[in-house]
Amino acid sequence: MEDREIGLYTFSLTRRSGLRAYVADDAEALGRSVAREAARLLREAVTERGVARLLLSTGRSQFTTLAALVQEQVPWEAVEAFHLDEYVGIGPDHPASFRRYLRQRFVRHVPLKAMHEVTTEGDLAARVEHLAAEVRRGPVDVALVGVGENAHVAFNDPPADFATQAAYLVVTLAPECRAQQVGEGWFASVAEVPEHAVTMSVSQIMASRSILSPVPYAVKALAVRRLLTEDIGPGVPASILRRHPAATLYLDRDSSALCPPDVLTAYAAGA
Repeated sequence: MEDREIGLYTFSLTRRSGLRAYVADDAEALGRSVAREAARLLREAVTERGVARLLLSTGRSQFTTLAALVQEQVPWEAVEAFHLDEYVGIGPDHPASFRRYLRQRFVRHVPLKAMHEVTTEGDLAARVEHLAAEVRRGPVDVALVGVGENAHVAFNDPPADFATQAAYLVVTLAPECRAQQVGEGWFASVAEVPEHAVTMSVSQIMASRSILSPVPYAVKALAVRRLLTEDIGPGVPASILRRHPAATLYLDRDSSALCPPDVLTAYAAGA
């Protein structure tokens, strides 16, 4: 058992059942905390099996986590990485491409064993089938999964498909999701945001051994409150994280601001 101070609270980090929520002082402290835990889990997987598998998400909320993670001591040559989603209709050199995002902020900084990108050009069905086969070759040890402003996970917008067993899906993006991409500065207008994307399914995300969910900033506060307080269901896709046996939600003061204190206390204690 290890006791570690993370922002506002001190928690005991042991094997647990159910979602845990931590609150850090700010996005930078949050990112460092996520990176430390991700690195520990990756090292543990490599020690146990000789290889580790990492799932990466993108967006503004992941900046501090990825910046900290590339500084961690991890046997990266034994790590295979996947990413959650990509737009249909833009290439990997587009400023908003998630492949470009990950190449710039992560892949170029660490010597990965492999990076399995979500590729949308050409025969889309074949691309999706190939990626599904790759991700199902073994368990994902660590999934870094953000939460959208409309409480989506990956591009599983509400109402999300909780039933499908497909590993990746082609989805139509909700208006709120497309507006978020403009708000984060990836596109100049909603009209420029693609209407469709390839996303990892909810069931495949939930198959990960550990889920670490970095969710900083005030713009995510309502989604965080809904995640923790509303009924688990497709209308609040991120609520499904409460059913994972080893999921951790990392918040900062701003993203946790709308949550009732007793709710935060309950999840800090392992509700």
